[in-house]
Formats: sequence, structure tokens, C-alpha cells
Amino acid sequence: MASYTKAAQQWATFARAWYLLDAKLQPPGKIAAETVIRLEGRHKPIYHALNDCGDHVVIINTRHIAFSGNKWEQKVYSSHTGYPGGFKQVTATQLHLKDPTAIVKLTVYRMLPKNLQRRTLMQRLHLFPEDVIPEDIEKNLLQEIPQPRVVPKRLDEYTPEEIAAFPRVWTP
Repeated sequence: MASYTKAAQQWATFARAWYLLDAKLQPPGKIAAETVIRLEGRHKPIYHALNDCGDHVVIINTRHIAFSGNKWEQKVYSSHTGYPGGFKQVTATQLHLKDPTAIVKLTVYRMLPKNLQRRTLMQRLHLFPEDVIPEDIEKNLLQEIPQPRVVPKRLDEYTPEEIAAFPRVWTP
């Protein structure tokens, strides 16, 4: 009987969890790196490459991702239809305007291992352009993944007390 309760306890410990990640002002590569770890289950002590023990990841605010530098115009996403003359290229801006979740989805897809598990793992990725999540998904969420990059506060978000307490470098 003791082994039965241990097995149930172990199953509950390593059951599929649901994680939330806010992509607001985050680079797609850093979002994908955090997501792939959870999708594959590499954060669990029972991880094995042939074992499917990954979790679900819900990414919100994909419309508000941030590229560094001039990547919105310079980064090009390519595809080929398989027919002659079917080579298509779109910039990150064009792709983002067409589908706000596409850049994050492509980044995660390309970062996953290139094997038969990739499509299964992608089914556990849930992307939303804004912070509105369907209720059936929202009730499953267990934990929020911290944002990979610290988002600095805007100037209008500081209180007058914080502004007054800030050290002055130069006084006129």
C-alpha cells in the first residue's frame, strides 16, 4: 500500500503544470529560451531526452515584444512554397503586423530540438497577443515565469517622492 501512495505522490509532483510568461518589452530569443526549458521539461529532476515530461507555457502580450537595434527592419524571415519562384521573404515588422504571435512562435519552434517531438511540444505552447486569456486556460495556471529582462520604469511612473530622493549630479 505504501508504494501506491508514493506513486500517486510522485505522479502529482511531476504532472504537467501550466506556466505564464509576460512578453511585454522582452526580446523574442530570451522568451524562447525560457519557454523551451519548460516545454521540454528540462527544469524537472526526472528529465530525460526520450521522456515526454514537459509542461504547458502560456505567453501573453506577444504584440508588445522588443527587438534591440534596428532588427524590426533588418531581420528577415524566409520561407519557400516548394514551387519554382516560391521564395518569400518578409521583414520582422511585416510579419508582426500580419500576426502578432508569429515571431515568438517561430523563435520557439526554431529553438526546439529538430526531432519528432517538436510538433507535440508546440501544441503545449499557447500564445496571446494581449493580456486577455480564455477562462479555461486561466484556471489551469500554476506559476508565473519571471521576465528574462528587467523592464525599466518610464519617467511618468515615478512618484514625486522618488524623483525628489534621486541623487542630483548637477545643480544649476
